[in-house]
Amino acid sequence: MSNWHNKSTDGLCEALLSLKTKEECYAFLEDICTIKEALDISQRLDVAKMLNKGISYTKITKETGASAATISRVSKCCEYGAGGYKIVIDRCGDKNND
Repeated sequence: MSNWHNKSTDGLCEALLSLKTKEECYAFLEDICTIKEALDISQRLDVAKMLNKGISYTKITKETGASAATISRVSKCCEYGAGGYKIVIDRCGDKNND
């Protein structure tokens, strides 16, 4: 277990899992994050979805505004990370980017 897995992050995971609707998610994100933080997280997920489709860094930057550094970091997470992006992409598909 990584040292960031603790009682507080367990509570955050449980809170996320308790949300039932998109509206509840928006309300929680608005309360827990700045709007910029929520937008940054959503941008990273968009980047991961595009990388999963084999889209080039140049096109991803053009479409999302993400920097090459952000795209590179997301790419490394997709390739060598814990598999979180893959789980979400597999389960949610590309509902918002069709």
